[in-house]
Amino acid sequence: MHTLLIKNARLLVTMDAQRREIEDGAVFVRGHVIEAVGPSHELPSSANTVIDARDQVVIPGLVNTHHHMYQSLTRVVRPAQDCELFDWLRVLYPIWARLTPEMVRVSTQTAMAELLLSGCTTSSDHLYLFPNGSRLDDSLEAAAEIGMRFHAARGAMSVGESAGGLPPDSVVETEAHILADTQRVIERWHDPARHAMQRVVVAPCSPFSVSRELMRDAAVLARDHGVSLHTHLAENDKDIDYTREKFNCTPAEYAEQLGWVGPDVWHAHCVKLDEAGIRLFASTGTGVAHCPGSNMRLASGAAPIRAMRDAGVPVAIAVDGSASNDSGHMLGEARLALLLQRVAHGPIKGPSALTAREVLELATLGGARVLGRDDIGALAPGMAADIVTIPLDEIGLAGAHHDPLAALFFCHVPRVQHNIVHGRVVVRDGQLQTVDLPRLLERHNHLAQRLVQG
Repeated sequence: MHTLLIKNARLLVTMDAQRREIEDGAVFVRGHVIEAVGPSHELPSSANTVIDARDQVVIPGLVNTHHHMYQSLTRVVRPAQDCELFDWLRVLYPIWARLTPEMVRVSTQTAMAELLLSGCTTSSDHLYLFPNGSRLDDSLEAAAEIGMRFHAARGAMSVGESAGGLPPDSVVETEAHILADTQRVIERWHDPARHAMQRVVVAPCSPFSVSRELMRDAAVLARDHGVSLHTHLAENDKDIDYTREKFNCTPAEYAEQLGWVGPDVWHAHCVKLDEAGIRLFASTGTGVAHCPGSNMRLASGAAPIRAMRDAGVPVAIAVDGSASNDSGHMLGEARLALLLQRVAHGPIKGPSALTAREVLELATLGGARVLGRDDIGALAPGMAADIVTIPLDEIGLAGAHHDPLAALFFCHVPRVQHNIVHGRVVVRDGQLQTVDLPRLLERHNHLAQRLVQG
């Protein structure tokens, strides 16, 4: 069986139960599983593949818990640049209605390339419209080719404008088809095994685009098949107003009424989750994907992450779609999470601030917990071999070597040196190994122009 050794790390951050940070650290991998972690002199000195991580920080692969990868085709669309969420969606829905299967495949790989180069090894993606023959399979096939660990969320919209929803009728599906196709992709693609590379998630889009009946039926379907549930919730004030007007309850109450709480559920955003909602999520183990860049970009607000963590809510970090962020840089997103809590909820030296080490926990173990996994998010024996190395010789890290872990979040890190997913070197010396990136970007830009211009 193939072996891999990463050795001589300036600092190896394990995120294990003891939160060990090992100077001159090493990781030994057999196949796709970590076998040993410790000081370099205590581990084997040879392997089939050896990576010298001298002057680099080694961390567990980051976990991105919410994305819309197709949106990388519609970054900075001019009419949507200065809109809040609902108006932003109204501008973009007609453009997204022109998506094709090739656009889904190419945008998935482009978004994943950006994530891989920024330290991410596992990502969820929420694809919730399927025009012109597009299928979730297009994303899953693209992910398998590029080599990212993937939780594919089969999203859906069923309530169009004519029925009082936000999306135009042209991009919604019938609820019978949604449930049937969701079951199909679960049976075709979902892998429940430990260290699985691909899983499927049941994910109706939002309270303003699906019915209560679909939400309830989707929860039953997911639990019948042992898969997770995901949706948007409490993203901004208009989202709150819609739920109160249509359903006469808060978003958290709406989720509870329909079976959308529990350790197998996580919600994106939750910017406006109230105190009662926080208590509910904490008591039920319901997770939250925090998307600071998107929340800032759309002026939605700052989610009360410190309050959620203190209450015991499982919290993770996510880049969200690249048309509302408009970036997919995972280390960059973690940096925003660190800073935004200080702006919104300070004080820095009080109980409201997040630390760099807490942010790394959100981006690793937090993501693993939210996705329902105990096999990723830490460097320890038995864990999946998802490992990232980050060089310290970048100009943005100059003067920060006395705490290289904190430097990853307080400073700017443009690219990782190596990214290993499932024991496979996917990024080597800063270069993606699994796809031809210049050719991919050329095709992506061509498709983006065609999509936006119609």
